[in-house]
Amino acid sequence: MTVYGLHASHEQIPPADLLDAVVRAEQAGFTAAMCSDHFSPWSVRQGESGFAWSWLGAALQATDQVPFGVVNAPGQRYHPAVVAQAIATLASMNPGRFWTALGTGEASNEHITGAGWPRKDIRSARLRECVDVIRALLRGEEVSHDGLVTVDRARLWTLPPEEPPLIGAACSTATAA
Repeated sequence: MTVYGLHASHEQIPPADLLDAVVRAEQAGFTAAMCSDHFSPWSVRQGESGFAWSWLGAALQATDQVPFGVVNAPGQRYHPAVVAQAIATLASMNPGRFWTALGTGEASNEHITGAGWPRKDIRSARLRECVDVIRALLRGEEVSHDGLVTVDRARLWTLPPEEPPLIGAACSTATAA
């Protein structure tokens, strides 16, 4: 079955306009939507960068059936426990309608923390750790972890009725593996 979806590009379009667009897309028959999670636009000319997680809550409420996804990079700008809590909250409020693609990130967004930008192999290893933490938290486990990310006795108290899909966001064969 062919799926027609809308990509809500926060780095190009104001959030209110994206919300209107996704509502109109559902009315026109689109059956999926996703958005980027950027802190800043790719260029000054694009000039926008709304907060994806806030927008997703609004978009899921403004539409009736369209499933939504977000591309997110846990580990530097976002702690994996915070990402897991955001995923669990949206998925519990909108069962079966939310998925997340997790990737290693881009320096253009992650540099804001002031931490150095790790080599690709380190970012990939950190992503693996983050995915393991997020999955365990979404299963309702208490998680402690010491590695490229640190987690101390985290547990999600609000869980969705079923674990939402976690998808790999990859631009290279190595990351996909």
